[in-house]
Amino acid sequence: IPKYGIFENISSMDELAAMPHWTVDRPLRIATGFNYLGPKFVKEKGLKNVKFSTADGALEAAPAMGIADAILDLVSSGTTLRENNLKEIKGGIVVESQAVFIASKKALLQRKDVLETTHEMLERLEAHLRADGQFTVIANMRGNSAEEVAESILRKTVFTGLQGPTVSPVFCRRDGEVKPDYYAIVICVPKKQLYECVCQLRKIGGSGVLVSPLTYIFDEEPPRW
Repeated sequence: IPKYGIFENISSMDELAAMPHWTVDRPLRIATGFNYLGPKFVKEKGLKNVKFSTADGALEAAPAMGIADAILDLVSSGTTLRENNLKEIKGGIVVESQAVFIASKKALLQRKDVLETTHEMLERLEAHLRADGQFTVIANMRGNSAEEVAESILRKTVFTGLQGPTVSPVFCRRDGEVKPDYYAIVICVPKKQLYECVCQLRKIGGSGVLVSPLTYIFDEEPPRW
């Protein structure tokens, strides 16, 4: 429900049900995609005078747009709710769920193609989870050698990547000759430390900083495999 307006002091399903605002002519409007679970849940919670509807696009925007009073939707971290000035309320959890990867032991033992596909799926899942919240940072650094640049990063910053910084020459044409004028460094940085990393790189001469989110980090074969 919204954090503001008539819901500002409402923090539980009991308080929501006790609000005098909901009548036959003005029911509590709930936007959801769960058209079976939603009505079943509010009935069990004792809410009366409720009307369900679906909303085009993101449900989180429905209360602000005035087309719903509340929403019933999937929530993971709750970040999207907070960004839309919404809050979860006590007793409002309909069901807790998780995705589960299930395979047939018989098929894994007897069919090589199934085993190979399972291996790839595990690798992709593990690599995607490992990359969650990680960013690739690329910056140009001046230096006389790759070793000098690597030494500067390792000694003067706290960001060294997975095993260490990758350093490679950036070639420029100067005085008619092609020479390494800069060195490009590549490191992996957690999202929460991204800006701090950029600031530290600038202090030691970093420029042209490029940042991109990571999709996968493939490391050694996953323990689950």
